[in-house]
Amino acid sequence: MTSRSLRFDPAKAEGKRLTLQADLDSRKTQDARNKLGQFATPPALALDIAKYLVKLVPAREKVRFLDPAFGTGAFYSAVLAITSGRTQQARGFEIDAHYGKPAQELWKASPLELSVTDFTRQMPDGRYNLIICNPPYVRHHHLTAIDKTHLNSRTLRATGFALSGLAGLYCYFMLLTHAWMEADGVAAWLVPSEVLDVNYGREVKQYLTDAVELVRIHRFDPNNVQFNDALVSSAVVVFRKKAPAKKHEVHFTYGGSLLEPATERTIPLRELAGQRKWSNLALKGSKKPHDVLRLGDLFKVKRGLATGDNGFFILTPEEIRKHDLPWELFRPILPSARYVQDLEIKGDENGLPVLERRLFLLDTTLSEPEIKKQYPKLWVYLETGIGDVSKRYLCRTRKPWYAQEDRPAPPILCTYMGRSEKARPFRFILNHSNAAATNVYLLLYPREPFKSLADREPGLIRAVWETLNSVSADELLGEGRVYGGGLHKLEPKELSNLDISRLKPLLSQVHAAGDPLPLFSSETKTKG
Repeated sequence: MTSRSLRFDPAKAEGKRLTLQADLDSRKTQDARNKLGQFATPPALALDIAKYLVKLVPAREKVRFLDPAFGTGAFYSAVLAITSGRTQQARGFEIDAHYGKPAQELWKASPLELSVTDFTRQMPDGRYNLIICNPPYVRHHHLTAIDKTHLNSRTLRATGFALSGLAGLYCYFMLLTHAWMEADGVAAWLVPSEVLDVNYGREVKQYLTDAVELVRIHRFDPNNVQFNDALVSSAVVVFRKKAPAKKHEVHFTYGGSLLEPATERTIPLRELAGQRKWSNLALKGSKKPHDVLRLGDLFKVKRGLATGDNGFFILTPEEIRKHDLPWELFRPILPSARYVQDLEIKGDENGLPVLERRLFLLDTTLSEPEIKKQYPKLWVYLETGIGDVSKRYLCRTRKPWYAQEDRPAPPILCTYMGRSEKARPFRFILNHSNAAATNVYLLLYPREPFKSLADREPGLIRAVWETLNSVSADELLGEGRVYGGGLHKLEPKELSNLDISRLKPLLSQVHAAGDPLPLFSSETKTKG
């Protein structure tokens, strides 16, 4: 230990750090911090993670600590508080001088080398045996093509894995740090729990199962948000830099705290490869591969219409009459889910939905000259959107700019966002009308051969709909992704993967030949 560290008081430094963190945060806007993915780790959580991870380092070893997204040093402070002089070396990187420069001053008397620079562009040295990090939660939208090329090149070199173009910056941080770890070193990462379930997390999970020994994953209850300034559900991922043994088992925990979880389960590593989603493994365990019927085997699941500007393209009957617009160029469209209270939408003699709130979508591919000639009043209305609506992203990619996506009226819809505290966070709605729907819904269109079977048996769609609404909330929540505050979301591919094997007896019973349908085959693959 250096002479400067002997004069250093970690407890006093932590008190100063908390004051400094609050001051620095107050002098930076929420938007500015969001752009760089800066969400300060709560001190109690930092201490829990440090306590857990330090125990994985043999007691005889000195601690060589690294945090590649240092901030003001929440994890470093926690490590110093519990290692009692074991910290031999400490290294940190912080890209933002707003936090980095004051942190350098704060920790200058400690055994820390803190660089105010971009960690992803530094050369690794492979010397650290304890890494703890809350990496920047920067979504892929904020990474340029040049950024992604650079990050993937470095990641591939460090681990042999190339990440999806949809991966956030935190995924690259996790894999890039591999080259900074010494053999048998341990790491803990505080990351959004969505990486355990989403498609772009596939390579991250493969890294965790193939390249390192995955020790533990703890997922916090999404109703207990860890960060006051970020609506994100969090997880702690712990691993050791060593090849996993064939019979290695992974500890999955959920809820409570890292040190005192509410639920825990041990799962053999060999079973993880077949698990598409990991976030609920502590609650439900792994599923053995078996012949299942997926919703995507019966239905194409598509997102509803994205109009480009609902306020411009979706009008009430009163607005259409006010502008004297041609009714024949409008088609009915459903209002948002809060205006649809029932699980069944009736249609009148004209196919219009029997709802208190009626809306219509402007839907035409007529050219501008044709509209000027045939529908001058409509052209006057469209002119009000030129230069504003017409230049929005979706509109400027369409020809003509006011054209809409091809989304026929679906027989079944599903609300795609919901909260776990509700008895039915997602609702399946039977649609008897000719109304289409916007992207606040997922639309279910029958596939062949199920479509032909449903055409012959008019009551089959209703029976399927009733069965879908009998699916438990837990089953549906398990397929989707979760955000802080208990907000759940279902994407089309996630809903397509819903296990609906309970429908097999019904479908076999109504099948004309009495034989199982071809889509029951174990060779069936869910299509996008």
